Amino acid sequence: MAVRAPFHLLPLRCSATKEDQSEYRDRSRNARVLVLGGTGRVGGSTAIALSNLRPDLHIIIAGRNREKGASMVAALGGKSEFSEVNIDNVKSLEAALEDVDLVVHTAGPFQQAEKCTVLEAAIHTKTAYLDVCDDTTYAWSAKSFKSSAVAANVPAITTGGIYPGVSNVMAAELVRVSRNEGEVEPERLRFYYYTAGSGGAGPTILATSFLLLGEEVVAYNKGEVIKLKPYSGMLNIDFGKGIGKRDVYLLNLPEVRSAHEVLGVPTVSARFGTAPFFWNWGMEVMTNLLPAEFLRDRSKVQELVKMFDPVVRSVDRIAGERVSMRVDLECSDGRSVVGIFSHRRLSVSVGTSTAAFALAILEGSTQPGVWFPEEPEGIAIEAREVLLERAAQGTINFVMNKRLKLQFFGSSAHFAVQNMSKP
Repeated sequence: MAVRAPFHLLPLRCSATKEDQSEYRDRSRNARVLVLGGTGRVGGSTAIALSNLRPDLHIIIAGRNREKGASMVAALGGKSEFSEVNIDNVKSLEAALEDVDLVVHTAGPFQQAEKCTVLEAAIHTKTAYLDVCDDTTYAWSAKSFKSSAVAANVPAITTGGIYPGVSNVMAAELVRVSRNEGEVEPERLRFYYYTAGSGGAGPTILATSFLLLGEEVVAYNKGEVIKLKPYSGMLNIDFGKGIGKRDVYLLNLPEVRSAHEVLGVPTVSARFGTAPFFWNWGMEVMTNLLPAEFLRDRSKVQELVKMFDPVVRSVDRIAGERVSMRVDLECSDGRSVVGIFSHRRLSVSVGTSTAAFALAILEGSTQPGVWFPEEPEGIAIEAREVLLERAAQGTINFVMNKRLKLQFFGSSAHFAVQNMSKP
């Protein structure tokens, strides 16, 4: 049985009763969930988490590799099957989505994708939708289908994984609780992420990292858009228990824009770092030496992934796959609060986090339309606590609404104060 770290979220004022929540669960009982990319690391982890959290669900593993699909079905047991699907073929997609209650799209990378084919197929077949997109352009392209999804009565969430995803909900709760405690407005929101090695999440994550190095970073400073060099602006951040201090660098991530627009925070940025330290150096070197056009080319990046993958896997065996998210909020009254989420295994936690969003949709927490996780129409405010509790299973540290003090984060907090001019 999975054991989660103590849950410190401040009590929510729930409008849904226990009877309502039971009704949602009953309504979703025996639902059919198709996991697109289910033979990959993220999709496979999501399928396993869904099966563990809700054994009554019928899970369809969708992908191109029948052999891997059969292996995953064997691992999941009786209430699962494999469906061979070509994500680039609309007819193949729509046929697979017939009689499916929810499609979970984990078949990345999402960077440089020209169309939201899966979302369009979901709307056409009136199938609820969730993706684990981590690309700003793709996420906002998905949002453009909001009216179509509303008209088709289809609930959909984009960027619903671990980060972005759970991190968005953490940020939304920090902002909500701060505003509820008085006439206080959020002024600065910072997302900090750390993953050891590739996090054991496979070549898709490696491709995503390389593709992001080709994107100019968009951040916000006092309401103004600022554009910065990728993998620059290093800060040394303390992620607390089990992780410690880590160097993190600016990346162009979708939660920056969505948090700015949805939560109304004027200054927002996101940083990411990895380990061992030479991977960070390597990312900096790639950013400085390789043309942005090269790093935006999916075919060229896939060749890089093939070259580096054996080395990354070897290092992963030593580095492990710990993951941590820290979300910092600074308010107009001078107060700072923080949320931290840390897990020993990204390959497990990403599936648990995605499954938490999938269950929220199945249980009726998402309205028709296309939403970001922090939007109340995406994850209802009264459903956030349950989502975070589910996502936090197995964490080594999970804290919400912790007052940020210098002595709490030691010298790294002092360092952060010295760098307040940075986004």
